[in-house]
Amino acid sequence: MTYRTWQPDPRRRRTRLTRRGKVVLLLGGLLAAAAAVTVPLLLFTGRDAPAPRPVPEKQRTLLIPEGWRDGEVYAAVDRTLKLPPGTARRTAQAPATRLALPAAARGNPEGYLFPATYPVDKATTAEGLLRYMVDTATRRFAGPRIAEAARRHGLSVHEMVVVASIVQAEADTPEDMGKVARVVYNRLARDMPLQMDSTINYALGRDTVDTTHQDTRVDSPYNTYERRGLPPSPIGNPGDQAMGAAVAPADGDWLYFVTVRHGDTRFTGSYAEHQANVADFNELRRAAARP
Repeated sequence: MTYRTWQPDPRRRRTRLTRRGKVVLLLGGLLAAAAAVTVPLLLFTGRDAPAPRPVPEKQRTLLIPEGWRDGEVYAAVDRTLKLPPGTARRTAQAPATRLALPAAARGNPEGYLFPATYPVDKATTAEGLLRYMVDTATRRFAGPRIAEAARRHGLSVHEMVVVASIVQAEADTPEDMGKVARVVYNRLARDMPLQMDSTINYALGRDTVDTTHQDTRVDSPYNTYERRGLPPSPIGNPGDQAMGAAVAPADGDWLYFVTVRHGDTRFTGSYAEHQANVADFNELRRAAARP
């Protein structure tokens, strides 16, 4: 189960299990969500003659879950295509690959390796898979609805992808996504640091159950405890639900949230109420640790 606390006082130790929309999701729900977007890999042939009918082969797929970081995607591509480790990453970074990323991404594919179920066959290459992931993301993020929402929130479309990636990482359930997005916007509007443990974990290249005071002092543009505003890039690859929450967040004055137990995330605009919620979380954690 996923528990998280969000402590706005930097002098106190913070304990929180941070979920990043990774494979800790229930497999059934993950497959259902990812399978909603299936992107075929097209094999082009000459137009002058019909292509020869290929010998049928067993269908294979590559599932990219919502929230995976680029390194996880690259590793999955290498495993699926039986390539030496590091091949997909080198392909993504090679100038000759020329992924169709927006200029604001500055060549960083993070956030644009769209989560979906991708068919693969013997002709599939790492470059082909990565191109389709990026092309799919840029198409899905290019609509007028997202552009209008970005203008409404005073952000660029790329920054909307950043917000969606935080929502994907922080929300305990899909139903919480709109509220998490509202917390992000409320804090930005008040020039408050976001104080998201998911961005700290991204800076440190890890997942962890605890964020300590020392962690929150890490010198990184992804340290949203010490730096105001959004981090410079997405912290994972968000799906449609997370982007939908970023586009149309829930209405509320929330500034804090804590997941006391799975399915019980408590949002509030009151620091005192938040502290009471954190106390409930800590008591449950202590009780679980007792023999």
